[in-house]
Amino acid sequence: MTVSPVHQQPDRPQVGKRALGLAAAAGIGVLLAIQARINGTLGARMDDALAAGVISFSGGFIVLIGCTFVVPRARRGWLNLATELRKPGGLRPWQCLGGVCGGYLVFSQGMAATALGVAMFTVAVVAGQVTSGLVVDRLGLGPAAPQHATPARLFGAGLAVVAVVIAVSTQLGGAQASWLVVLPALAGLGLSWQAAVNGRMRHAADSALFAAMVNFGVGMAALGLGFAVEVVVRGLPQFPADAWLYTGGFLGIFVIGGSVALVRYTGVLVLSLGMIAGQLVGALLLDVFAPVAGAGIATSTVVGVLLTLVAVGVAAMPDRAGRAARHLPR
Repeated sequence: MTVSPVHQQPDRPQVGKRALGLAAAAGIGVLLAIQARINGTLGARMDDALAAGVISFSGGFIVLIGCTFVVPRARRGWLNLATELRKPGGLRPWQCLGGVCGGYLVFSQGMAATALGVAMFTVAVVAGQVTSGLVVDRLGLGPAAPQHATPARLFGAGLAVVAVVIAVSTQLGGAQASWLVVLPALAGLGLSWQAAVNGRMRHAADSALFAAMVNFGVGMAALGLGFAVEVVVRGLPQFPADAWLYTGGFLGIFVIGGSVALVRYTGVLVLSLGMIAGQLVGALLLDVFAPVAGAGIATSTVVGVLLTLVAVGVAAMPDRAGRAARHLPR
């Protein structure tokens, strides 16, 4: 029997969705940079990063839970999720706890960012995130099919870490690194797992809006417990009057909701790298158009941002060997 050549056409729509997903992930990263600036300023004004995180998560959760009762598809998410949790081989309860990782990231910021310096903290988070992204994709923990750790993906992930190191190199050395570097590294590992299980929950509930709401609720609950202990020890912080400082949670809706919707097209690693690239670009744009007093733009920052974009492009290259294997005659 004659075997026809390997067909490429069926993969083109998927490749197109992946490219669009990557561009959207970069846009989400830009929003994440703006959110980080807002929440960081709020935390500094309150002298309490944990309280700022609670406010951010609470704001997003209030908006999202209201939307789930207004949007019919999101409203059906409650029933869909309950059915999926009861079904043999369906979603597991622990796969609904992705928001804990977001809450832990905020906690680690308060615990380690000052001691390590923001630059070292960022590098540790990115290193953990891309490493976890490779593993999560390989194991198929997200809604996308398992993806091999190809040389291109390995090189792109490593290049992304190097690029971030270059981008923040002017800030390194300001603080003395210690065992605390484990905290942001674990936070980075958790971010990829969070993207994977949130994507699974979105598939189970058939609503990205509902999945984002659950993520915010779980993160808010985790941070709220820590904040309650802090209030007992330190008392309530002072709340600034500027309204714009409380908009971080609204931006977070698009960050979480967007990542939940995109991960099934991009996979966890490419989603993470796209968001990292967008975040660096967004931070650079903020430094240009809304600079912090006394801050400047170093050449190494620009080089690091450009190198990150290259890393994302390399990691997003299609697995041709895997595609060819899928079309081999049985």
